[in-house]
Amino acid sequence: MTITHPTPRPEPFFTPAPEAAARSRIADFARWAAGQQRAEGIQDPTDYQALHHWSVTDLEGFWAAVWEYFEVDATTPYERVLAEETMPGARWFAGATLNYTHHALRNLHPDAPAITALDETGAGYEITGRQLRTQVASVAATLRDLGVRQGDRVVGYLPNTPHAIVAFLATASLGAVWSVCGQDYAPKAAADRFAQLEPTVLITADGYLFNGTRHDRRAAARELAAALPTLKGTVLVDHVGLAWPDDGHPGPEVPWEDAATRTEYLTIAPVPFDHPLWIVFSSGTTGLPKGIVHGHGGVLLEHLKILGLHCDLGVGDRLLWYTTTHWMMWNLVVSTLLTGATTCTYDGSPAPVARPDVLWELAARHKVTVFGTSPQYLLAMAKLGIEPSTHDLSAIRAIGSTGSALPASAYPWIRDHVGTGVQPASTSGGTDVVSAFAGSAPTTPVWAGELSAPNLGVALAAYDGAGQPVVDQVGELVVTRPMPSMPLHFWNDPDGSRYRDTYFGAYPGVWRHGDWITHTSHGSVIVHGRSDATLNRNGVRLGSADIHDLVERLPEITEALVIGAEEPDGGYWLPLFVVLADGTDLDDALREKIRDAIRTGASPRHVPDEILAVPAIPHTKTGKKLEVPVKRLLQGAPAEQVLNPAAVDNPELISYFARLGAARDRRPTDPAVGQPQ
Repeated sequence: MTITHPTPRPEPFFTPAPEAAARSRIADFARWAAGQQRAEGIQDPTDYQALHHWSVTDLEGFWAAVWEYFEVDATTPYERVLAEETMPGARWFAGATLNYTHHALRNLHPDAPAITALDETGAGYEITGRQLRTQVASVAATLRDLGVRQGDRVVGYLPNTPHAIVAFLATASLGAVWSVCGQDYAPKAAADRFAQLEPTVLITADGYLFNGTRHDRRAAARELAAALPTLKGTVLVDHVGLAWPDDGHPGPEVPWEDAATRTEYLTIAPVPFDHPLWIVFSSGTTGLPKGIVHGHGGVLLEHLKILGLHCDLGVGDRLLWYTTTHWMMWNLVVSTLLTGATTCTYDGSPAPVARPDVLWELAARHKVTVFGTSPQYLLAMAKLGIEPSTHDLSAIRAIGSTGSALPASAYPWIRDHVGTGVQPASTSGGTDVVSAFAGSAPTTPVWAGELSAPNLGVALAAYDGAGQPVVDQVGELVVTRPMPSMPLHFWNDPDGSRYRDTYFGAYPGVWRHGDWITHTSHGSVIVHGRSDATLNRNGVRLGSADIHDLVERLPEITEALVIGAEEPDGGYWLPLFVVLADGTDLDDALREKIRDAIRTGASPRHVPDEILAVPAIPHTKTGKKLEVPVKRLLQGAPAEQVLNPAAVDNPELISYFARLGAARDRRPTDPAVGQPQ
């Protein structure tokens, strides 16, 4: 790679107050580990780099310390922490039996809120620790009556409400396997995922709220159930007050009110450490989505680490992170319960037209301590002129952000409009590990536009083209030693070939994630975008995120997508697509302003050939820009060979970009070509 970053250590944008860092849970963990003579080289418990060095050079010592510090309660003990250090195939905590649900419920105060249910109207209700245990016991008994046994799959077609959490914990308590997606998925898109699993029970809601509208999903739920021939029963949730019609639907149907209100004793089945807990799916932009299987023990330890140490959550804290049930952040948000903290669910638009600041209002009302969202949300707040500080946000310690890299321009906005003592915590990870590879902690400084450091237990590096680690230079994000939450396997991948090819095909024995990063000499990580969407002009490579960051700072632009498309005649076309703010025209002056921002802020070689206004940018259902599929469409590939419309947030945009690619035919593009109908 040819892009380098300066080696002198820059001044941090944010430095934790020494007193706050010293009393954080991660500092307490470091003191405890040093006192137990487990962690060598840690003189200062707030020295994150020393703690991280120990965590990746002594994997067995570190993960055993996490186990003991959080008092993991195993029914049978483990024989060894890491019996086989291979990737793939690492064997963690062999011999141990435990259950995630037990740990999710054991630290909850019976009379304090375990879940706070919120929606875009501002309404809410609480479920205490005792009530949660009671509901989980009742739903678990209902699932048993419907024929669910250990290893069976239970699937949810549900919005982000407590019903999904209760159903998941009940499923896991039985040793059955959970999977869920949101109701904005069409029935076919949901069936593309769930039918692979041959589920025993479907749990589905009547609908969900979004931007002032109650969306009726009863017919969609029935269509989905009909596409799952292995179902032995369906549980019907009345969430938005729509009556389920009695239309003679085949198979048992149980109202949630009956399923969740039985008087039952909760019996939790101990399962092996690597017993499947849940199946999360890739975006499925090409072909059927891949089912990624994670285990009870690996998720338990990884989430205790990231939520308990990196997010500093414990009893009395509250986490509100905007997510949908089909994004891996939902899985992480549920695990808030492992720490004894309260988790908040939210049903609705993050910024409904009627009350665009509703999330801040709710955060203030419920004294949220960690507020999580996406870069797009924070940038939208700034451009809408929303002023979060009109609400009392004094309880917030950190603003988490993930889904893409948080641009440098958002950091001052957090300081000026949320609070000067609030830590910006940009993170990067993936569905693949249901966690983060890099992020922040209460003991790390923060540099604007950068992730503070690799996470504990993550042996992260940037590899150059020769497979060698580089510093202050762009390279492939790799993980050189195993993590407990790496997938057990892919669903329906009996020989493991898809799994190996996905992560270990480039560097055998080393996890390649598919992101361009810079691992800086001051310890931080800069994310430049997907490595398979690199902009490579005349041998000079640049991450697409570097362009997006610069362009999306401009007040005239709400979102941008840059594509580098190789052409059959050896040419290279670099178009930039922009979504304009209301009342803005893409005239010559704005085009020059955009070019100048890229020329001076990124690279003069990557000034786009064309700048085109588009009605919207296509994303996956979890909000990631579809860079590679759009590139292939622009190169003329047939849409049906490029991506699955069901995986796209706005399928009409596929036709738009396909028509643009077909009409261009390696000639200058006519900006008037095709608009979504």
